[in-house]
Amino acid sequence: MYKVFGDMLSGNCYKVKLLMQFLKVEHEWVPIDILASETHTAEFKQMNPNARIPVIRLGDGKYLWESNAILNYLAVDTPWLPQENYARAKVLQWQFFEQYSHEPYIATARYINKYLGLPKDREAEYHAKQIGGHRALAVMDQHLAHHKFFLGDQVTIADISLYAYTHVADEGGFDLSAYVNIRRWFKDFESILGYITMSRDNA
Repeated sequence: MYKVFGDMLSGNCYKVKLLMQFLKVEHEWVPIDILASETHTAEFKQMNPNARIPVIRLGDGKYLWESNAILNYLAVDTPWLPQENYARAKVLQWQFFEQYSHEPYIATARYINKYLGLPKDREAEYHAKQIGGHRALAVMDQHLAHHKFFLGDQVTIADISLYAYTHVADEGGFDLSAYVNIRRWFKDFESILGYITMSRDNA
């Protein structure tokens, strides 16, 4: 059985939990408190020397980290990861977009506000994240004006990667009211059988 080390309020960990729920993958969830420095113990660093969550222990005792790598591993031979080369590359395209153009702004602003309580010494950084975050949201909204999901009619792990932090972007100060296509996408994604909310009660 898989063992996942993470925090359900972390978008990166929620990605893994969502796919496992959609695929009905049996697993054990091990809560990790990043504010208590639980990722910096010697034991944890043996699993991930980068000291970040999520980490998954595979059935053969190996470990894998980085949320999108875990998604790609779990989604092989399922409808969540296309077999055709171009479509699979498009999944990766959106996952790289999420990591480089989306998460550094939206997830970081949320972390500063929700996890740290918007401390005075990080207020300027928090506000500086807004421009880049809205730029990423605009790219997504424009794309979703012509596509039900990020690869068209078929939902994939690209949607999971982008949904995780986008649907809680308001917790980082981002007003989503103008992004009508993103909000429509939320409803379509949340109607998928097996969907669960981002809550520690669902771990």
